[in-house]
Amino acid sequence: MATPKPISPFRLCSLLRSEKDPSKALKLFLNPNPTQPKPFRHSLLSYDLLITKLARAKMFPEMEQILHRLRHHTTFSVPEPLLCYVITLYGRNRLPSPAIRTFLSLPSFRCTPTVKSFNSLLNALLASRDFRSFSEFVSRVTEFSQPDTCTFNILINAWCVRGDIDCARKVFDEMRSCGVQPSEVTFGTLINGLCKSMRLQEALKLKEVMIRDYRLKPNVNLYTTLIKGCCDVGDMGRAFRIKDEMVRNNVKLDATVYNTLINALFKAGRKDEGWHILDEMSKNGGKADLVTYNVMVMEFCREKNFEEAFRVLDGMEGRGVKPDIVIYNVIIGWLCKAGKCSEANDLFQDMPRRGCAPDVVTYRTLFDGMCKWMQWNEAALILDEMLFRGYVRLSRSLNRFIDRICHEGNFELLLEVLSSLSRKEDVLNEDMWKIVVSMVYKPKELEKHFDFELLNTLVVQYQT
Repeated sequence: MATPKPISPFRLCSLLRSEKDPSKALKLFLNPNPTQPKPFRHSLLSYDLLITKLARAKMFPEMEQILHRLRHHTTFSVPEPLLCYVITLYGRNRLPSPAIRTFLSLPSFRCTPTVKSFNSLLNALLASRDFRSFSEFVSRVTEFSQPDTCTFNILINAWCVRGDIDCARKVFDEMRSCGVQPSEVTFGTLINGLCKSMRLQEALKLKEVMIRDYRLKPNVNLYTTLIKGCCDVGDMGRAFRIKDEMVRNNVKLDATVYNTLINALFKAGRKDEGWHILDEMSKNGGKADLVTYNVMVMEFCREKNFEEAFRVLDGMEGRGVKPDIVIYNVIIGWLCKAGKCSEANDLFQDMPRRGCAPDVVTYRTLFDGMCKWMQWNEAALILDEMLFRGYVRLSRSLNRFIDRICHEGNFELLLEVLSSLSRKEDVLNEDMWKIVVSMVYKPKELEKHFDFELLNTLVVQYQT
């Protein structure tokens, strides 16, 4: 039998690149030639490929095992971008201590730290919300590198995240005094922070500084931030002027811009204008998202204008957007509040045909609505289906339901409900039985309505 050809370092890289399972990739890396006693000389690329796979799979102990091997593989220096990637991955997973450890160990990888790795660490600490360590390293910035535009952008973002826009502005002023050129990201971050702090006028002035002093053109994200800021303070006129400015500057209006305007117009009660923007958006190839449709449906439901709410629902698929469970639950909830339980039930029954299965919230909303409007038989049917699907009711709502049908004297329905509940463990509770027993041992006229033999059977089942 022919001996299989040994895997070469080049071939190993190809195999690692094509292997989808990180565990198998690790096993292959550690022992590429099981029958060959000769030590295998891994290439830097093979380390890079495996570390990347393990990091993406969040297999951090295994990744650190490979990093340990790489640190002691002295035939080559480890490139800084690979270690920056590792630091970034730790940050995304909110693991600040390993990120710090990796940064401080760069020299042991024969890698000279630069501002790039320092910025990766600051970003990781910010993503981890480890502000104590973040502040400590910021105070030592000159030990590691000379801050660049990216460093200042991270510092500005950190103050914005912490809600201190005044400190963010001070960092911006310091940046300019140091002769570091602000970028589009710098202005975008600071303007976003100003808008979130409802300081719209300052944000607009900063946009003018950006254009006039630095010859930087606002992009669609910055314009969207300003439009949202205008909408948040109710200045729709200025929001539309910024929209017109985008058109004049040949900045393409994307779905986010339109959705922001539509949301604001509907919330402000200017629904006709909202429909107009929706039509304009469709003509320009845009598409409203589920958040926008949720807002539209919610506003119509608040006004009890269910005809328009259904119009939005029915028109979504025609615009290429599939309604989600949230929209159905919103409409069903408002229909129940308005006492339109029959319409709510019709929509509930129609949901599977529309391609959206009811969830536990749908069932509970409809059940509570029917109980509120004393539609006991319909509520019992919904409860029975909930039990079948494993959607156990909260005790308080179920206790109220039992209490109400007891007071109504609907003992036939009561026994049906108790019989259904007895088939599910941990549904019947002591409070519920107290309600039933207190009603049973009332005046003797109730005896003609009650099947005590069935009740006794249920009691025995409950006790066991």
